[in-house]
Amino acid sequence: MQLDPELRLPTYYISHGGGPWPYMNGPMRDAHAQLEAFLKAFPRDVGLMPKGILVISAHWEETKFSVMANPAPTMIYDYSGFPEETYSVRYRAPGSPELAEQVHALLQKRGFVVEMNHTRGYDHGTYVPFSVAFPDENVPIIQLSIHRDYNPEVHLAVGRALAPLREKEILIVGSGASYHNLRDMGSGAKNTSHAFDYWLTQSLCTVGSEERSRRLRHWTDAPSARAVHPREDHLVPLFVAVGAAESEPGYRVHHEDAYFGNIASSSYRFGNPYYNPDVALQ
Repeated sequence: MQLDPELRLPTYYISHGGGPWPYMNGPMRDAHAQLEAFLKAFPRDVGLMPKGILVISAHWEETKFSVMANPAPTMIYDYSGFPEETYSVRYRAPGSPELAEQVHALLQKRGFVVEMNHTRGYDHGTYVPFSVAFPDENVPIIQLSIHRDYNPEVHLAVGRALAPLREKEILIVGSGASYHNLRDMGSGAKNTSHAFDYWLTQSLCTVGSEERSRRLRHWTDAPSARAVHPREDHLVPLFVAVGAAESEPGYRVHHEDAYFGNIASSSYRFGNPYYNPDVALQ
């Protein structure tokens, strides 16, 4: 039986920003002001406080899909060149071995080779955005790795396999960046980022579901694709988020024209906000 789509959580692809920016003050924090405002409003956009969150993070790659099953994830400081205090920050949201088992079972059922990782901690693709969106640290969060081959169709299929979680009030979030070329953050990024961002938004939000998935499978044909994503690790989580809501519409929920002065950056929702008058956020 197919549930009313209004009673499924939407899925998201979010651009998580640079380094440990929520834990800093000054220019780095200021550069993320629009992203911070979006993330603070994020639970209201979802429409329901989720029972758990599954993050597909650009910062965890494996040769086999791996699921975090650590009940008390530690911190992975996977950035460099930031103030000393940013290497001791903590985000204490609990893990969820139970949710990890569900993810593992859903993927195995679809024929994926999946490993359980009982020691993995949160990387900054998780604790950076969610320390802002869910600062009370009371929503269980686990991570799923991306596969090192970056295959779009495989990651779309992973999303399809995980879709039933949405009916259990589990939020699926791909955490990456719509622009990720750290060697070109200056004026040269203006034209390339805006060209790719326009293509991405048109592809995610204005075409039918079959065409959307087709375009993602062939994303390297997009304008400035390799100038924006020399390696597509930060784009791959998008494929999972789309696959988990493949037949549902896409919406751009956050956009900046001048991130770090020049760059176009966006985040997207797939499906409508959860609405159940008995349990929705007031």
